[in-house]
Amino acid sequence: MLKRVAVSEVRLGMHLERLEGPWLAHPFWRTRFTIEDAADLARLRGSAVTHCWIDDAHGWPQPEPSDDDAVAVMTAVATQGARVAAASAARVAPPQPGSELASELGRAVGIVKQGRAAVGALLNEVRLGHAVDARTCLPLVEEISGSVMRNPGALISLARLKTADDYSYMHSVAVCALMVALGRQLGMDEAACRTAGLAGLLHDLGKALVPLEILNKPGRLTDAERCVIQAHPQQGHDLLLGCAAVGSEALDVCLHHHERPDGQGYPFGLAGGQVSLLARMGAVCDVYDAITSNRPYKPGWDPAESIAQMGSWSGQFDPDVFKAFVHILGIYPTGSLVRLASGRLAVVQEQNPDALVLPVVRVFFSTRSQMPIPPRRLELAAPGCKDRIVGREDPARWGFPHLNDLWIDGDLLRRSR
Repeated sequence: MLKRVAVSEVRLGMHLERLEGPWLAHPFWRTRFTIEDAADLARLRGSAVTHCWIDDAHGWPQPEPSDDDAVAVMTAVATQGARVAAASAARVAPPQPGSELASELGRAVGIVKQGRAAVGALLNEVRLGHAVDARTCLPLVEEISGSVMRNPGALISLARLKTADDYSYMHSVAVCALMVALGRQLGMDEAACRTAGLAGLLHDLGKALVPLEILNKPGRLTDAERCVIQAHPQQGHDLLLGCAAVGSEALDVCLHHHERPDGQGYPFGLAGGQVSLLARMGAVCDVYDAITSNRPYKPGWDPAESIAQMGSWSGQFDPDVFKAFVHILGIYPTGSLVRLASGRLAVVQEQNPDALVLPVVRVFFSTRSQMPIPPRRLELAAPGCKDRIVGREDPARWGFPHLNDLWIDGDLLRRSR
């Protein structure tokens, strides 16, 4: 039987069926599971979600843990963290992706830095009340487009690893890269892809006018605050009007990237064919980067789980556009934590465009021994490879401290920040 309860009343052993409130406020990637971990319970109680639905037919509350139980849990967590940290420190060589990807990752570091500076300067001009000069962004769009054309996985994967403080700047860079890659997948020529990229770079310009206390608010927004947030597409559109470098395409994406095929979006509630292809592309790219990025009020979701969740949101995205989007990122995007049939855990390191379920991974942990193993690159599509991915894993549940260092050289990652 389903029951609505306040999150303060949730206990270990209860089966969550649904969380109330917007998905950006949810602390988990899934909502139907039994709360068995004290850390998950703490995350739920500390989130902006106030109420949830439980199914007492699938779970029964356990008594609150005693002080001794709490100490035991913390000791177990610390022990696991120490084992994994030791394994990370003992790693001899950084991960070695394919030569083409490795080469482009080096170039992408410079583009990320260039993008952070360029978008930061543009947003500051808006906040100061100065006129927008989007022409300053054109060289950056050229650099991003060139990188994506050479190897889409490099810049897209690197841009996702932004810090919470960098989100406002790097979100625009990431959406620009995703728009270029998506345009290419949909058969657009290079000029059209650059146009899509510029639209992606400028799509959230109106958020520069949203007060930071609303933009970064960790709790539930009031109706008035929600109205302020939902005004940003129109404000961004108005800022770009009359800018010589901005065509109708970028204006359209800026104004309509929060519209939905089912008519439940904003600011106008457009539906179906009323929303342009570029705006439908912008909607997918914007949401994916938003939910996979660390925000001031919420950690980013795992890439693979994000793709799965987006695919389950009926009516939010154009099905054909979303299908093309999945093709460029993969069913298990780079950086995803996955479980193999052999019982090993691995991080996806590189995509295989010919077989989306058989990417290149880097194995590093055995679930059978519950111990780290020497990290090793594994091409799942290689002749003779008998292992395969059997499912996604929640990185937060495992608590691996240096997960990103397993698919990208840590020094390269630090240089991009």
